[in-house]
Amino acid sequence: MLHGRMLQLSGLLALVLSSPFAVNASQASFAKAYSDYQAAVEQGDAPSIEASAKVAYELGATQFAKDSIEVANLALNWASALEKTLTGPLLAPHNQTSTAEINALYQQALTSYKHHYAKSAIELIDPLLGAALTEPNATVAKNHLQQAVDIAEKSQHKKLLADIKMTAFHRLANTELYTPRIKNFALEALESYVQILPENALDRVKATYTVGAIEFAEKHYLKAEPLFLEVIKQFDALEYTHPYALSAHAYLVDIYERKNKREQATAHCLAIGKMRPWTDTQEQQPIFRTLPDYPMSYIKAGKSGWVNLTFTVDEQGFVKDPEIIASEGGSLFEKESLKTLSKWRYAPKFEHGKAIAAKTSVRMDYTINR
Repeated sequence: MLHGRMLQLSGLLALVLSSPFAVNASQASFAKAYSDYQAAVEQGDAPSIEASAKVAYELGATQFAKDSIEVANLALNWASALEKTLTGPLLAPHNQTSTAEINALYQQALTSYKHHYAKSAIELIDPLLGAALTEPNATVAKNHLQQAVDIAEKSQHKKLLADIKMTAFHRLANTELYTPRIKNFALEALESYVQILPENALDRVKATYTVGAIEFAEKHYLKAEPLFLEVIKQFDALEYTHPYALSAHAYLVDIYERKNKREQATAHCLAIGKMRPWTDTQEQQPIFRTLPDYPMSYIKAGKSGWVNLTFTVDEQGFVKDPEIIASEGGSLFEKESLKTLSKWRYAPKFEHGKAIAAKTSVRMDYTINR
């Protein structure tokens, strides 16, 4: 997102503090709250940023008109802080109550911005993206995102446009509104990143991974393969193994298995086992899973069930020694579960920075949606 809000309010805060007129207690409280917010941002302390942003917003609402640009800026600051404190990454799921609160702040800011700025003003992008990413209704979110794309296109800012297109793709990819046009947002973003960013730029590498996953999902394995290899190449320079690199290895295992290129598939499994973990000690991490096939005869019979299994994840992330410990519904569920489990890939368990074999368990549920 853009980051002009603090600069706007910093000037306003300086005006309050340097005024030749008497500063009342309420103004002084707001000035202190906003100063605390700035300090928290400088320190990168997420909980303090959220707490001080809330206080600054609440006190600012008593100092400025409800529909003023100042209150809109404060609302954006608090909304952004809430997202980071409550959910971490912007695109991670929110709990319902928090999403509604955050979305209301973005909508408030968006309404004020539309009143104060032109329809194609670049300032509208921040509240449009925030509102889209916290909006539960996919159609409303899509409208916000399209407005942001239109504004970015008029701005002729290639990086900004690519960022917004990739954001729009991630927001809508798993909704009923996913279309070839939404898919093309990701492809177009990567094309722009390749033109304007170096090979190792994180935005470009992440977009390469995303497009690789799209091509894989559409069974375009010849297109997906070089994209995943590029992701691995760029992340190899890191001192730890990025989750995207692990997943790229897993995708390549699947691609090479489909091509019956066992040696190449094994090479990527071995690479997973030799990874440098992002923590010195960590549990197994599933990085590639397929869903079991529902036995057709059981579908016709309306049978549901489940299977509980234990197994070992070895040093290379392969599933070994699967064992059924309990099941319900029939032997075909057990057969499909064992078959599916053999295709799964994990990042292995690490102790003291070294990959080790370790046992884990999973439950596979079979339910017919009526």
